Amino acid sequence: MFPRSRKPSVACAAALLGATLLLTGCSAAAAPQAAPSAVAEQTERTVTTEQGSVTVPASPERVVVLNYALAGYLYDLDVPVVGTTSEDFDHKPEFSEFWGDGPQESETEFITWGMDGFDMEAVLELEPDLILAGGLGLPNGLATKSYDQLSHIAPTVIVGKDLATWQDQFAFIADDVLGRGDDYDNRLTAYEDRVAEVKAAIDVPATPASVLTITAEGTPYLLFEDAGLPQELEALGFTAAPLVQEHSLEPYNPGGDMATLSTEQVGQQLADVPTLFITGFNTDTTDVATLAEQPVWAGTRAFTEGHAYDLPYWTVRGDYDKALALLDIIEDQFS
Repeated sequence: MFPRSRKPSVACAAALLGATLLLTGCSAAAAPQAAPSAVAEQTERTVTTEQGSVTVPASPERVVVLNYALAGYLYDLDVPVVGTTSEDFDHKPEFSEFWGDGPQESETEFITWGMDGFDMEAVLELEPDLILAGGLGLPNGLATKSYDQLSHIAPTVIVGKDLATWQDQFAFIADDVLGRGDDYDNRLTAYEDRVAEVKAAIDVPATPASVLTITAEGTPYLLFEDAGLPQELEALGFTAAPLVQEHSLEPYNPGGDMATLSTEQVGQQLADVPTLFITGFNTDTTDVATLAEQPVWAGTRAFTEGHAYDLPYWTVRGDYDKALALLDIIEDQFS
């Protein structure tokens, strides 16, 4: 257990207050003392999470983000991020092109992580005043498992996996955690205006549609239709195929938002889906043209009718900036 800083006792606080009153002559005209709760309201916030209520600094200055996909929200709001994880623990860590100068200005460091969890010593050495973790995918399960350890280092807020869209995540972080709901509202309005513009400009092919991300080894993962990228596409008119619901598919990792498909499942469950979107898994691993050379993919309706489309790998874990960039891509593909 990591040591916490010790707060003055109630008796000490009372003695100090009494001494102050004596020095001022206990005059009725003396300036009133600020109530402790009033001071706390200016410096702290209480956030309701699945793990309970968490008291966090109102204006954090050293935030550690234990999910690469969540860091962009902090950079958008100019909140200092002193540490974050890499996009995937199997790849060389690199800052996202969408983060601009945020990592350099915050002097952000990468924190090692893997299937066994996060490098707790590295988190501790960064001396965070707030830890933000959770979100979708494996990072959520790891953060939930190590919540007690993280909480001994700094106040820890886990973004629940029920916050399944970037809008849900951004609203929670901006409003609930940071008290900056207006900043989120302004960005949401700009995004919704752009969605309406793109939706009016495109011709949507036959739906419903499904989204798959493919590993370098060729293993396909089907994205859950009620979260993330499928929901962004649905807002543009690409109705999501309810395959997860129909086939009772389970996430490949606890807290995840995608299911592994076998070759047999690809041939059966995707056979009649009119439109498919294909992305790489954590990097650009393949494309529609490559998959079309394999009989199992070539035999699906979407590939046969020419309605299989490539998307960049980073669209799978979208945030505000990536969502705007996705709109540009969809507009170019379907105008």
